[in-house]
Amino acid sequence: MQIPGMEYIPVIYLAFVNLAGFFLMGLDKWKAKHKKWRISEKTLFLAAIVGGSIGTWAGMYVFRHKTRHWYFTVGMPLILVLQAGAVWLLTFGR
Repeated sequence: MQIPGMEYIPVIYLAFVNLAGFFLMGLDKWKAKHKKWRISEKTLFLAAIVGGSIGTWAGMYVFRHKTRHWYFTVGMPLILVLQAGAVWLLTFGR
């Protein structure tokens, strides 16, 4: 027996973590401008690793934040490519 609507859970999850990554970038930029306590880079990368790479990467450029750090400009797209590859393998592998 399958529960109705279960196929939407991954979509809802990805929407949530991408929005969270996007807003974390914006919040960290705001905190940087106002000399407030910052969000750690580890947390920003964690948001990307758990599935929010598109939102976090978009937030970098929308808010012009962390775009001068090579580990963000290389790391975020790399995480996205690895995640896309994992999804492809899980979907079409074998």
